[in-house]
Amino acid sequence: MTPAPPAIPLSVPDVAITHDTLLGGRVMYHQFHNGYRTGLEPVFMAALVPARPGQRVLEAGCGAGAGLLCLTERVHDLVGTGVELDPAMAELARKNLALNHRTNLQILQADIRTLRLTERFDHVMANPPWHPPTGTPCPDARRDLARRARARTPEDWIRALAGFLTSGGSLTLAIPAALLARTLAACERHRIGSTEIVPLWPGGAREARIVLVRGRHLGRGGARMLPGLTLHRADRHFTEEAESILRDGHAFFPDSFGKSPHRHLHRITAAGA
Repeated sequence: MTPAPPAIPLSVPDVAITHDTLLGGRVMYHQFHNGYRTGLEPVFMAALVPARPGQRVLEAGCGAGAGLLCLTERVHDLVGTGVELDPAMAELARKNLALNHRTNLQILQADIRTLRLTERFDHVMANPPWHPPTGTPCPDARRDLARRARARTPEDWIRALAGFLTSGGSLTLAIPAALLARTLAACERHRIGSTEIVPLWPGGAREARIVLVRGRHLGRGGARMLPGLTLHRADRHFTEEAESILRDGHAFFPDSFGKSPHRHLHRITAAGA
């Protein structure tokens, strides 16, 4: 019988927390009832990280820990660090790690752009804030902090994250398609090469608004556009391919990273444009 996780008190009332799950109920996940709520991006991003057991991973802007929890549910025995600027959100992430017995993971409350660490990681991932910095502020301070970009958010984040990578390590990002050009330019500037672009197609012949980008530190290859994934069927339910990631926790394009561009998605066929 699995022992009960240690109790970690929260400084916010329980009524402000919803008790949810990820990956078809295999991961317990608490998040704030109001303000920023986890979307699909960290789940798909975690599925794209080419991690292997025993490696070290870092997630920047980890929120309540969805990305780290999904990745470590798929790949066991990882040692990981989450970095979150919002103190209350970092506290909630620690609670979620304890609920799921992730004793090899830690959460740091810090600004990723100024954080200094001596250790290096085999994989880093991030879903940076991307709402325009000049837009109307969200009345909820936590939601505004999680979503509002700074003037140089993609460039500053990529610079910081590249500095945490081991030679040959991977960087995985979930970004809006509108920032793709800036993201690729920043990756090249900070020696992230062999980049792979994975569009998340909404379905219904609509354009992809969110893309995943994966690259290798000191990678020498150019950028490649992979087939991507269609999220919804005509009836607006998730496609079988999307469900295999969101519910079953399958890896996303596990064999393409630095290998043949014709290998795509483990146990399922990737949907394209």
